[in-house]
Amino acid sequence: VPGGGAPLRPCGTRVAQQDIDKPVIDRIIRVDHAGEFGANRIYAGQMAVLGRSSVGPVIQQMWNQEKDHLKKFNELMIAYRVRPTVLLPFWNIAGFVLGAGSALLGKKGAMACTVAVEESISEHYNNQIRTLIEEDPEKYKELLQVIKQFRDDEQEHHDIGLEHDAEATPAYSVLKTAIQLGCKAAIFLSERI
Repeated sequence: VPGGGAPLRPCGTRVAQQDIDKPVIDRIIRVDHAGEFGANRIYAGQMAVLGRSSVGPVIQQMWNQEKDHLKKFNELMIAYRVRPTVLLPFWNIAGFVLGAGSALLGKKGAMACTVAVEESISEHYNNQIRTLIEEDPEKYKELLQVIKQFRDDEQEHHDIGLEHDAEATPAYSVLKTAIQLGCKAAIFLSERI
């Protein structure tokens, strides 16, 4: 169970399309799938550089949760009949480069990247939660449960990054701002393309 919360029901069945706001749900699932895919690539890059270091097990633990998140969004894409973003090949490379590049700065650099990304994603998930509650919290109950649980996992990753000296990275605020601008651009593009 990701994050130690309630088990998530597999989405083996398709969702009735007439019961949902299809453009809103398509945008949410597409961007969240892209984000979880990108997060997996970031952690893969960090593990390639720091996997055998003292922080390797911490990164691996967060990566394992991200793998669960991606698996769930793969299922949701099928259930809701949502196409992935065409930018996945780009996010594949960009995510790995960001992860490996931040890890080349050392443990603190990798954790600074984690803080920046996970803070952006937590905020993004909160915006989606507000949107779905405004739409119809009962209709989107399962999707809300998934997003809330994953938001909590991402917030936990953020906090782990802070606990592992992310803020002690040289030029932390510049690095964090640059990564978060990249996250905002990735979110904007992945929702639409």
